[in-house]
Amino acid sequence: MTSRRNFLKTMGAGMAGVALSSLPSFAQATAPALMTSHETANMKRNKVRVAFIGIGNRGEQDIDDFLRTEMVEVAALCDVDLDGNQCQKMLNRFPKAKRFRDFRDLFEKVSNDFDAVVAAVPDHIHFPIAMAALAHGKHIYLEKPMVRTFLEAELLMQMARRHPELATQVGNQGHSEANYFQFKAWQEAGIIKDVTAVTAHMNNSRRWHKFDPAIKHLPEAEPLPRGMDWDTWLGAAQWHDYSSKYHHGEWRSWYDFGMGALGDWGAHILDTVHEFLDLGLPYEVTLLNQKAHNDFFFPYSSTILFRFGARGAMPPVDITWYDGLDNLPPLPAGYGQSEYNADIPSTNQGDTPRATLNPGKIIYSRDLIFKGGSHGSTLSIIPSERAREMEKHLPEVPKSPSNHQENFLLACMGQEKTRSPFEINGVLSQVFCLGVIAQRLNTQLFFDPRTKQFTNNAFANALLAGGLPPRRGWEEFYRIEK
Repeated sequence: MTSRRNFLKTMGAGMAGVALSSLPSFAQATAPALMTSHETANMKRNKVRVAFIGIGNRGEQDIDDFLRTEMVEVAALCDVDLDGNQCQKMLNRFPKAKRFRDFRDLFEKVSNDFDAVVAAVPDHIHFPIAMAALAHGKHIYLEKPMVRTFLEAELLMQMARRHPELATQVGNQGHSEANYFQFKAWQEAGIIKDVTAVTAHMNNSRRWHKFDPAIKHLPEAEPLPRGMDWDTWLGAAQWHDYSSKYHHGEWRSWYDFGMGALGDWGAHILDTVHEFLDLGLPYEVTLLNQKAHNDFFFPYSSTILFRFGARGAMPPVDITWYDGLDNLPPLPAGYGQSEYNADIPSTNQGDTPRATLNPGKIIYSRDLIFKGGSHGSTLSIIPSERAREMEKHLPEVPKSPSNHQENFLLACMGQEKTRSPFEINGVLSQVFCLGVIAQRLNTQLFFDPRTKQFTNNAFANALLAGGLPPRRGWEEFYRIEK
């Protein structure tokens, strides 16, 4: 069994700085008493024993999705708000599953009882949970966005490389659906080539808060819900008094806890563009405009330009991101109707209604224009006349051999590789982190992808690591060997 003290020892010593290009590698985190993923695969289990962290709202949906595979055994349930109404359905459904409020207790006390972790929790707590899972020899499925800061993504990618025997998967489920396989096939066939610009848009009413941008301080303290472990909810973040304005999805609106609309939806809209065009990190991130800029929470709307350099024979690419109810992007001639993706999961903040322009993207190449939606929505060529001309040239697109949850579980068993592992999704997550810094500072930033530093703004460099050190007691998750 690995104690917190032993965990700290395996992670090594020395706090990570913000000079990311010179970060040393993590210590090899080993737990000899625990079953490795290779040993688990050799046992050829019919089911993977899973500990679920975050069991209400999106967590409940994840549990249902994994159960539909008929490949999991629910070994443990963990949630800081076990007494909350949102947790009761799963607690009643699995009365024999071990229960925890603090994920650190879960790993310390029952690590031998599960093989994998599925975490559906606020963005700011993704990193320590994932680090703990990898350090304890557990496969990890982590909801998107992968992390909240650029440094956290850097460290998690390093940790994942240290543990190639462990399956990692980020929960942008469209990466196992039709758009993933279509994009790959069309690019290999030369249909998608010489892309020069992408417009990404999320302009419907889902997940927009109504907080006052003129606020001068964080919300006033409210009585803590019965039994809630607020200290663990905060994780490495600096202390905030409890407020209902942070709980039940509202955390996504605050810089200290979430990644806003960009982190929430970017992973569902730009994932295939980023991976298959091999974009890497941008050299410029410019906040073109935003509404209701303030020091505490994300703006009501924003437009962000990301500029990526040439990669081999591929030309430079500009991605322009539009979010907000009143911030629609320009549409090309022949765009047609905006298709609605009925597979987008609902949330406790309401379903995504059909809108004039549903979340999606427009991809401009030198020869063709493509439009697409979010998640697994497939691309189409526009205008329709051009689509008919190209129809005979389109390759056959293979079917997905497994959905996102099955892909992860099969990877735990050694039968597939995950399609959205930390090593791939981590760089995309870093792109979003750079965009959030531009939103927060309301400015134009120039970034060196080689040194992983901004070249024109020292404040922006401080924000690569979040701006403040982790709260006392949480430093262990960020420690590395010299």
